[in-house]
Amino acid sequence: MKVLSSVLVALASSSAWGFAPTKIASPVTSTSLFAEPLHIGLFGGGTVGGGIVEILEKKKAHFEQMTGRELKVKTICVRDANKPRDFDLPEGCSVTENFDDILKDDSLEMVVEVMGGTTQAKDVVYTALKNGKNVVTANKALIAAYMPEISSLLEEVNSKRDEAVEFRYEAAVCGGIPVIRSLQSDFVGDTIQMVSGVINGCTNFMLTAMDRDGKSYDEALAEAARLGYAEEDPTLDVGGFDARSKLKILMRLAYGVEVEENDISCKGITELSKLDFEYAKMMGGSIKLVGFAKRVGSDKVAAFVSPCYVTSEDSLYAVNGATNAVEITSDNLVSTTLIGEGAGRYPTANSCVNDMVALAKGDKTPLPFNPASNTKFVNDYESDFYIRLKYRDAIGITRQCGEICEKYGVSIHSILQNPITKRDDAAFVLITEKVSLSKVKQVCAELEALEWCKGPIFSMPVLRENWAAAMTSK
Repeated sequence: MKVLSSVLVALASSSAWGFAPTKIASPVTSTSLFAEPLHIGLFGGGTVGGGIVEILEKKKAHFEQMTGRELKVKTICVRDANKPRDFDLPEGCSVTENFDDILKDDSLEMVVEVMGGTTQAKDVVYTALKNGKNVVTANKALIAAYMPEISSLLEEVNSKRDEAVEFRYEAAVCGGIPVIRSLQSDFVGDTIQMVSGVINGCTNFMLTAMDRDGKSYDEALAEAARLGYAEEDPTLDVGGFDARSKLKILMRLAYGVEVEENDISCKGITELSKLDFEYAKMMGGSIKLVGFAKRVGSDKVAAFVSPCYVTSEDSLYAVNGATNAVEITSDNLVSTTLIGEGAGRYPTANSCVNDMVALAKGDKTPLPFNPASNTKFVNDYESDFYIRLKYRDAIGITRQCGEICEKYGVSIHSILQNPITKRDDAAFVLITEKVSLSKVKQVCAELEALEWCKGPIFSMPVLRENWAAAMTSK
């Protein structure tokens, strides 16, 4: 290895500060400065696991200089050890199907879990922590489901140890975007008011195709599947559940609030149609699936996952394809937006490797989910709403809509209707003033019971309160 000359240069220049430089008798090679390798056990040898191995090998010398140790994957645990891999195994690395080959190996200081799921992965993570191994994971479903348990386990394990074990999970939310680290370290002196974002790449790819290319929902889903953005069963993505898991984690970091995932209002994109994008364009904007959480008063937080109308001036409007973005509004920094690749082999692996290098450098995060607070979650929120209704010809439709809205205290801002080309597809849209979701649900339920209303009514929030001003400024 090359001589670490930067140390020598610093010593040689010290005379400028009034110190006599120490004479160096002989060169010091880098190998004499480094400790024993940091041995790693990796669960998962698929897309992300392969990316981790490749990055570690490619940047091996760089990481060694940064941390003072070689980061060496010693064992990889997979479902089928005989399956061909799309990456080269590191020198001396073994492949196994036996969990204990990693979990019971005392030479391994770190366990990286990218196998997915919440059953075996849970056993792996818990056992590794109990055995005194640092853990890095990309498993958002596991964290969202068991965050309080993981926190308690860390507290229990570390209460019996001189040196605490660490739990890192940057890759669990938005892949390659460093939003976890940012919420752990960049807002400690700040007060976060709102977190919103496009946090699912599959659905954002589909909505971009529906908006920009005029594709139907089914056409957009088929293309997403062909390109590898959609799973064989896309329910977690298109139903909004993947985004909801991520939002729950972000809420804990931003507000210190623990909320049951099923309590967060969640609507996916399955009810959207080309018609909705036509109306969105008429209003000068588009539609995005958004995870949203906002402080209500001083001690409450409201949240939802839903398609939202966004204006063309909104920071999320230009986030297209499989790209993710998270916007954080806070008292001190005002507005911070993080944009990047939210999934994929190298973006996700990159975040895992960043966590691994941080641990190798000795970085500490005593509370990986940030301190808890007394903030309460409220399962309702206020917004302007977009309400799309399909109808049969009848007299008094507008009057009945107005009467029902008045009954529940819902003020109508405007009514939109495109020219009717097919009677079977006749529809119109109500845009409300700011009102609670609970009242909108009451209005929709009563309107759906009317004879002229065809099928379920679709509603979604208008993301910003100033949407009308943005529309008229065009």
